[in-house]
Amino acid sequence: MLTARSSAEAHLYMDLHRCECGAGEFDRQHRLELHGDVLVAVYEGVCAQCERTRRFEFRMTEEVPPPPPAFGGAEPSQIIDPGEFEAVAGRLAESTGIQLLNTPTSEHHKLRAAMAYVVAAYEEMLKFLPAGQDSIPASAFVSEVGKARYRRDPGNFDRDILEMNVKDARAVLANIDRHSTRRGGTHSGE
Repeated sequence: MLTARSSAEAHLYMDLHRCECGAGEFDRQHRLELHGDVLVAVYEGVCAQCERTRRFEFRMTEEVPPPPPAFGGAEPSQIIDPGEFEAVAGRLAESTGIQLLNTPTSEHHKLRAAMAYVVAAYEEMLKFLPAGQDSIPASAFVSEVGKARYRRDPGNFDRDILEMNVKDARAVLANIDRHSTRRGGTHSGE
């Protein structure tokens, strides 16, 4: 059974694993079940495109999950590899960056949640770095997406690049917050 550290991680896993027909979205109904001493989150729903029933079960870790948009505590994910986190963070960082460039500064607060999600995804990648090593080992990449991203550019998974990505994403988030504070906005939406 899959082990998830938070509902955010479970949802991202489901988003990354599309239906056989290729559709990604389905109306997810959620419930918790107790299997012996194990708390299991069950997500089930019908694919809007092909009407197949989709079902995912996740053993929830005993650790209290961090607040969203974080995916988990100090340990790396057991169900999403660093290449998948990079794909999600990169795609969302690019689209959010384009929106920020084409949106008045007074509206940037609307993109805060997306940028916080980018930060969280980049931070997850750092958790795959073994202590004292400068890059994520090839063995950490277990998904087809992750393996392909690693083969294409293993340098993207070096400590200095990962730390730079986190730093840059945090700077964009801080800039959004700075402009929101100046205009009297709030930081809701996470």
